[in-house]
Amino acid sequence: MSWLPRKKIVVPVDFSGESVHAISVAIEMAGQPADVQLVHVLFPLDAVSPGVVWGEVTDEKREAAVREEFDKLIATNGLEGVTVEVRFGNPGLEVAEAAEDSGAELIVVPSHGYHGVKRFVLGSVAERIIRHAACSVLVLRRSDAE
Repeated sequence: MSWLPRKKIVVPVDFSGESVHAISVAIEMAGQPADVQLVHVLFPLDAVSPGVVWGEVTDEKREAAVREEFDKLIATNGLEGVTVEVRFGNPGLEVAEAAEDSGAELIVVPSHGYHGVKRFVLGSVAERIIRHAACSVLVLRRSDAE
């Protein structure tokens, strides 16, 4: 895929194996890790959640935990040089906004391939990204798809 070099590529990350595959594809397309931005989006906390009420759970603690996971992911998979970002909000909308903010030319999205009732209940982050992104979106087929 190196025939499609891109200056900036955004990859949403949920720390699954599919995310690692999407990162690899993005680095291959970009040509260097510095042109790849990884984004993880956390849902906002509800003010009435027990962890929030008692002060045990904060956005800062959650963000720090995600950044630790990013450090592990980068070290384990040899992804040094990529940039990481943690956002709060709706994953599909925030990924599209992160791409626009960074001037990305492409978003590479791993597909989890949900279907039927599970897809209806969970919604589709990839679908929302496609609808709201200002740049091109490449949705990868599941690596275990038949």
